[in-house]
Amino acid sequence: MKFKFATIHVKELEESIRFYEDILGMKTARRFPAGPNMEIAFMADGPAEIELICDKGAEPLAYGEWPSLGIATEDLDRTMADMKAKGVNIVSGIIQPNPNTRFFFIHDPDGVNLEIIEEK
Repeated sequence: MKFKFATIHVKELEESIRFYEDILGMKTARRFPAGPNMEIAFMADGPAEIELICDKGAEPLAYGEWPSLGIATEDLDRTMADMKAKGVNIVSGIIQPNPNTRFFFIHDPDGVNLEIIEEK
């Protein structure tokens, strides 16, 4: 088996797509209506995807500290500087649990915890 996608319920699909494209560098793999008040977009930058579901008739979800989604980067310091320049709030970090791994956390527009991680 292989991990295929994670699903996030979002309040505003356009805002979330812009975030995942402009801040994380993902592309919209596909987008389609899924019901009277629902639209889905899959964001990808490799084999695994993030499914964004916007249901205008649903109550917004409140995401807490967990779960978090891990997003890999080659250069954590540059990525953090780029995100700060774009106005992204760094929630916590840089954390280095071992000599080969460093990460920090941000939130997407709906409060989903995203771990930006560099592994050497």
